Amino acid sequence: MLSKRMLALAWKTVKGRKGGFVAAFVAVLFGSAVITACGILLESSERSGGPTERYQAADLVVGASQALPVADDVDPRFGERATLPAARVGDIARVPGVRSAIADVNVPVSLVTADAEVLAGPDGTPALGHGWQSAALGPFTTSTGRAPAGPDDVVLDSALAERADVTVGAWVRLAVGSNTSMYRVTGIADLPGGRLARQSALFFTDDRARKLTGQPDRVDAIGVLAAPGVSADELASAIKSAVPDAVVYTGSDRSEAEFLDIGTTRSFISELSLAFGGSMILVIMIVVASTLALSVRQRLRELALLRAIGATPKQVLGMIAAETMVVATLGAVLGVIPGIGLSFLLRETFIMVGAVPDDFVLSISPLPVLPAMVLCLVGARLGGWIAARRAARLRPVDALGEAAVEPPKLGWLRLTVGLLLIPAGLAMAVVLPWVLPGEGAAESAAFSAFLLLFAVALLGPRLLGGAVTVLGPWLSRGSGVSGFLATANAHANSRRLAAATTPLIMGIILAAGQLFSGTTASSAAQDQAADGLRADYVVTSTSAGVSPEVADMLRDVPGVSAVTPVVRTRTLATFGSSHSPQFRTYSSQGVTGDPLAETMDLAVLEGDVADVRGDTVALSRIAAGTLGVALGDSIDLRLGDGTPIKPTVVALYERGLGLGDVTLPHDLVLEHTTDRLDLAVLVTAATGTDAAALGDALRSAVHHLPTVRVNNRESFIAAQSAAVAGESAVGLILNAVLLGYLAIAVLNTLVMATASRFREFALLQLVGATRRQVFAMMRSETRIVVVAAVLIGTLGAIPSLIGTSIGLTRTLIPSIPPLVYLGIVAVTALLGSAAIMTSTRIAMRSQPVNAIGLRE
Repeated sequence: MLSKRMLALAWKTVKGRKGGFVAAFVAVLFGSAVITACGILLESSERSGGPTERYQAADLVVGASQALPVADDVDPRFGERATLPAARVGDIARVPGVRSAIADVNVPVSLVTADAEVLAGPDGTPALGHGWQSAALGPFTTSTGRAPAGPDDVVLDSALAERADVTVGAWVRLAVGSNTSMYRVTGIADLPGGRLARQSALFFTDDRARKLTGQPDRVDAIGVLAAPGVSADELASAIKSAVPDAVVYTGSDRSEAEFLDIGTTRSFISELSLAFGGSMILVIMIVVASTLALSVRQRLRELALLRAIGATPKQVLGMIAAETMVVATLGAVLGVIPGIGLSFLLRETFIMVGAVPDDFVLSISPLPVLPAMVLCLVGARLGGWIAARRAARLRPVDALGEAAVEPPKLGWLRLTVGLLLIPAGLAMAVVLPWVLPGEGAAESAAFSAFLLLFAVALLGPRLLGGAVTVLGPWLSRGSGVSGFLATANAHANSRRLAAATTPLIMGIILAAGQLFSGTTASSAAQDQAADGLRADYVVTSTSAGVSPEVADMLRDVPGVSAVTPVVRTRTLATFGSSHSPQFRTYSSQGVTGDPLAETMDLAVLEGDVADVRGDTVALSRIAAGTLGVALGDSIDLRLGDGTPIKPTVVALYERGLGLGDVTLPHDLVLEHTTDRLDLAVLVTAATGTDAAALGDALRSAVHHLPTVRVNNRESFIAAQSAAVAGESAVGLILNAVLLGYLAIAVLNTLVMATASRFREFALLQLVGATRRQVFAMMRSETRIVVVAAVLIGTLGAIPSLIGTSIGLTRTLIPSIPPLVYLGIVAVTALLGSAAIMTSTRIAMRSQPVNAIGLRE
C-alpha cells in the first residue's frame, strides 16, 4: 500500500518534473478515453434500446426467446425471428389480470406504384403487413376511411399513403415475396403520438394476414393489455408462470420484441466492447510501460543519488509506484471526458456503416466510468512496476555509470525470454496453422503477432543495434559528419532509442496484422465466390426476397439446364463438453443438392453435396475443424429461428468463406427463416444455348413480377463482396481507434526522448557544431529510426499473415495491397519525422550556453 507521505512526495516530484511525466500522463489519458468509451458501449448494450412504435399502447409484449441462454456469457442470438404457437394467445388471455391478448404477425410487403417503382419502408426494408386487430397495440386509428373487412382490403399508415400518393378508395398493387395482388385502400391509419419512424405499416384482415405469412398457426408476438388496476410487473410475473417458454417484455424492452435488430445490436455491442476493451488494456499497459521505462532511464542520476544516500530498492520502487499512480489517476480521471466523446463518435461511425440502427442510444452514467478508471490504473501500475524494477535494483555506482553510458548488454533473463519468444512466435505462425483444425489455425497465427511483439519489446536494443549497423552507413551516406554522428548516437543509445521506437514498431505490426488479415480473408472470400459460382444468371429481388415458386417457373424456361434456389441464414452450432459448451454462429445456406454441381462448386474435399437432403449437412473445412467433426458425425445445430436439429455430416468442402460454412437442405432452411423467401435463384444454361437469348427468355418469364430481377453472375459476386466488406467495416473502425492511440503513443515517446536531449544538442554546438549540422544529424537519425521500425515491424507482421493465409486458404501468400502497405510506411515516416524534428526544434530554442547548465 502507498502511504500518504509517499503520495505527497510523489506529487511534489511530479510538479517539479512536469516534462518528465507528461508522456506517461498523455498515454494514460488517451488510454482511459478508449476504455471509457468501451465501458459506455458495454453499458448501453444492456440498458439502451430503440423507442417502441406499434406497441406503444401494450402494457407488455410476449414473444419467443430470440437467443440461446448461456450462463456467465453473452447469449448468442438467433439469425431469424423465433415465433410462438397461435394457441399461446388463448393461454395468455386466460391469465388473471389480462384485459386483452392480441396476436401480431409481420408480413414483408412492397408497394408497387403505377410506374413500377417499388416503395419500401423508411430504412429501405420492405413495409410490414399486420392483422387489423393488432392496430389496437399502437393504438392506430383510421383518420379517414374504415377498417379492412374483406380479403382484398388494406389500410395504409399515413406516411406510406402520402409517399405512394394514394387515398381512400384507390387500388394499390402489393407484392408479398414475388407475387403481386391488387388491394383496395379502405382507410388511412395514424398514431396518436405521430408517424412511424423506423417502418411502414399496412393492415389486412386478421385472416388474410395469417394466410400471407404462410404459417397461420404461428404468431410473431402477443401484445397484452392489462386490466384496470393491474401493474405491468405483476402481470409479467403471472404470464411467465403461465407460459414459461415465452419471454415477457415490459417498458422500453418492448421495442426488442418489435425490432429484432435491437437485440442483435445489444449482443453485438456487448461482445465488441468486451473483446476490444480487453485488447486495449493490454496495449495500454505495454505503451505505458515503454513510456515509463524511458522516463526512468532519464532519471537514473536522481535514482542513483537516492540509493547513495540510503534509499532501499523497495523505497525506490514505492516512490516510482506513487508517482505512477499520481500521474495515472490524473490521466484516468481527465480521460473520461474525451472517452464520452469517443463513445458518441463510435456510435455515429457504427450507424454510418450500418452496424447499429440509427436510434441506438448511448447510456451515460458513472457505472462504466469507474471500472474504466480502475482498469486503466491497474494497467498503469503494472506498467510502472515493469519499468522501475531494474532501476530499483541497480547499485548506486552502476546507476551513475548507466546514466552516462548505456550498459553494453541486456540482462540474461530479458535476453533469454526474448530469444525464446521468436521461435515460439514463428511456430505459432507457420507450423501450428498446418496442424490445428478450423478457426484455431487463424487464431494461432493472430496470437503469434503478440508473441513477436513482446520479443521486439524485450530485444529492442539488440534489434535496433543490428539494424543501425546494417542500415546506418547506407542511410547516412552523403551526410558527412552529421551522418556519422547519427549512426554513432543510435549505437550508443540503443536502449533509449528502443524505448522510444517500440510504439512505432508495435503500430506497424498491429496495423499490418489487422489490416492485411482482413484483406486476406476478404480476397479469399471474393475468389471463392467467383470460382464457386457456375451459374450463368442470378435471379434476385428488389424487395424482401424471391418467392420459392419462382424457381419452379424458371425450370420451365427453354434452354435452362439447372436451377438452384438459395436461401441464406445464420445457424448456431454447439460443441465441446456438456459442462463447458462452446458456440459458433455460421453463415449458412439452404440449397437443393441434386443440380447443385451445375450452378455452384463448393470444392468438395470429402463426401458428396448431392446427399444434402433430409437430416444431413455439408460443412466447410474450417467449420468442421472448429467443431471437431468428420464425415459421418452428427452435429448440434440451431436453425435461424432457434429450432434444434442434429444432422449428419455428408460432405466437407473448401469454399466456406465465399459460399457459407454450413450447407443444409433448401426446404429445411426456408421453413425456419423470418420471411420464408429465397435470397436468389441460380440458373445455368444448357449446352449449346445462347447465353444472351437465355437471359432474354428469363426476363420474359418474370416480367409480370415487378420485384424480380435477372442479373449476370458478376453482379451477384459483386454483391457478395460488398456483404463481406460490410462485415469488415466494424473491424476497420476499431483498428482505426487502436492505431490512433498508437500514433499518439509514438508521438508521445519520440517527443519525450528527443526533447530530453537539449544538453546534448547544446554541447554539440559549444564544441563547434552548427545548428544546421545538428538538424542534419537528427534527420539522419530519423531516417535510421523510421527505416529500422518499418523493417522490424514488417518482419514481425509477416509470419502471422502467412499463418492467417495458411489457416484460411491453405496457401502461403497473404493478400497485401501495395498501396495500403505504402500508406502504413508513409504514416510511419510522417509520425517519426514530425515527432523527432519538431521536438528537436523545441529542445534547441535556448542558447547553448544557457541550456548546458539547465537541470535534466
